[in-house]
Amino acid sequence: MPAIPEPPGRFGDALIELRPIAEWDIPEVLIAHQDDRELHRRRGMAKPPTGAQLGREVERAPERRLSGDSIELTIVEPGSNDCRGRVEIFALDWEELTASVRVWVAPQLRDRGLEQRAAELATQWLRSAVGLHDLDVTLLT
Repeated sequence: MPAIPEPPGRFGDALIELRPIAEWDIPEVLIAHQDDRELHRRRGMAKPPTGAQLGREVERAPERRLSGDSIELTIVEPGSNDCRGRVEIFALDWEELTASVRVWVAPQLRDRGLEQRAAELATQWLRSAVGLHDLDVTLLT
């Protein structure tokens, strides 16, 4: 499998920016799962993630990207590094040039258009920089 190109450090617009996931996102991700007790199920998980699991996820992110397996991006507000949600890109099929994209934001930030804009930014990047064509996008609201 080809590697997923490294995304720009940050890319976005006046509403949101996307950046690679980082260790300092962990507290906000844990809080989002506490505030929305069903978020883990909608993400396809049996139970909410732990801090240790999220730490391992961050550590393995470069390897998963280089292997062409998956990539996650953090949703932030312009000028901030605080995690507001995630864009999860997975189930890449390099022969068919397809992937699944799942977007979630913290419960208190839903219904403001952040999910949709994050999906648009991610799909633009996936099409232009990664070369994927058919993207199955799911917004977890």
